[in-house]
Amino acid sequence: MTRIPILMYHSVSDTPNKETSPHAVRPSDLAEQLAYLSESGFTPLTLGDLVASLNHNNGRSIPDKPIVVTFDDGYADFHSHALPLLERHKFPATVFLTSGWVSDAGSDAAGRPLDRMLSWGQAREAAQTGIEIGGHSHSHPQLDQLRTEELRQELRRNKGLLEEKIGAPVATMAYPYGYSSARVRQEVRKAGYFAACAVNNTIAADRHDMLAIPRLTVGKGTTIAMFRRAVEGSAVPLIYLRERILTKGYAVVRRTRYGLQRVRGNV
Repeated sequence: MTRIPILMYHSVSDTPNKETSPHAVRPSDLAEQLAYLSESGFTPLTLGDLVASLNHNNGRSIPDKPIVVTFDDGYADFHSHALPLLERHKFPATVFLTSGWVSDAGSDAAGRPLDRMLSWGQAREAAQTGIEIGGHSHSHPQLDQLRTEELRQELRRNKGLLEEKIGAPVATMAYPYGYSSARVRQEVRKAGYFAACAVNNTIAADRHDMLAIPRLTVGKGTTIAMFRRAVEGSAVPLIYLRERILTKGYAVVRRTRYGLQRVRGNV
């Protein structure tokens, strides 16, 4: 079984606001983490490259120590703080971009951005350096709670805008909040995505559903010792014990809530 740590970042800032603070990482911590990965012989891949390697597309194969670095939402500090560090270490990464939150979205603006966001120009510039741009819905809703037609619009509008503005195919995505369901994953496939990330806080493996790939959360409370153990696959369940318990409990709540909405005819 092939095991691949897939890291989930959000904001990279020394001065995050109240809403992004729980998942924000200081630039100095990101620098230390990338240095550790580089010095420890990890080979970085974008999510698209990982899936292509797992499928042996064009003769690709998985390197000995693969690692995937992802960033959710598309905060402006990715361009100012994360991108220079990634370039310094020659690390590709995947940014899952919420199209309605882009700073110059104009008439396409939707949802409520939590902080300053990337512009389309900055997203294109990142893509030109080797960063993969993936989908993250249009307005960042809880996808599993939407009516099917609303769900389809969220997925397809996001994918269409990204491909139009970035000028490249978009084939991977991540679920806002990590929430999905069999119905959501079916619509994700229909929308044209071949891979999608959840959270789950476990090490990904080639046996996982490619539309429910787990990731490891990296936030302000992730010490370098925790980070090392996580990427090396040591005591991952213990490191993320609290998060995993909360995720499983909330999944039951969400299924019950959606079931009640169906009974009431709201979805």
